[in-house]
Amino acid sequence: MPASDHDLTFLAASHDIISLGMLADEVRRRRHGARTTFVRVVDVPFAETPVMPAAARAGEVRIVGTPPSRAAALGCVRQLATGVAGVPLTGFSLADLEQLSAQDGVTLRSLLEDLRTAGLELIAEAPFDRLQDPRRSIEEVNIAGLALARLTIHQSPSPDPLPLLKAVADLQRSVAVVRAFAPLPRKLNAAVPTTGYDDVKRVALARIVVDSVPSIQVDWALYGPKLAQVALTVGADDVDAVSAVDDLSEGRRRAPLEEIQRNITAAGLEPVERNGRFDVVRDAVRIGQPQ
Repeated sequence: MPASDHDLTFLAASHDIISLGMLADEVRRRRHGARTTFVRVVDVPFAETPVMPAAARAGEVRIVGTPPSRAAALGCVRQLATGVAGVPLTGFSLADLEQLSAQDGVTLRSLLEDLRTAGLELIAEAPFDRLQDPRRSIEEVNIAGLALARLTIHQSPSPDPLPLLKAVADLQRSVAVVRAFAPLPRKLNAAVPTTGYDDVKRVALARIVVDSVPSIQVDWALYGPKLAQVALTVGADDVDAVSAVDDLSEGRRRAPLEEIQRNITAAGLEPVERNGRFDVVRDAVRIGQPQ
């Protein structure tokens, strides 16, 4: 049963992070049990002639960066699409694509349709606080035949996360296509710095407030293993951006696949590897078994 506005205001004002985390964990477990998904990602910086890392074992190939033009974006997608061998190809910020469509004098839907035809499967992120019209733009993604990999927050405008989280919940009730929401900001606000306490509280509140989005996500590469692991105990159920490169230079236990599975298992949860489409690639495995 969704929490009332009075309950949400009380929870947001509370300093009892333990009780809040337990409540968020209950919400998470009702939906997902102990299953905790993660995706291994190859980031390909945008360039006119991108190169695919051949050694990667990816669940998602993600184009990062802002293309200077529609033609450049389409050329990048076409070149990568021929070499991903069935791995989901994602790319671009929906906010950047809004600006690019206006710059090139085409509709956003037309640009999105062209990207799909070129081989793109998913828009990598939709930064809620940067979108000119979140509902319309996300609906255009769906109409164009693409999917949205994740809804994100670019930069928190206020130390109080509740108004923003309520707005995200309202958006999902309108569009009903957001699969994963990453509530921690991608860019730190120097004027409103956060602490580990703030970040954990934000994740917990997101799981309670944004109850209609299936997955609450934390970024492994951006926030690190320790915060990611704590976030999984207070409502998060999905980990983004685990490296797909099997670097064994620091020993097997520090290899990305081993480390993410170990961290999830140590939190009392079951690691499940997925791809960018949220299809299961590898179910829960016992640490130490051959991969």
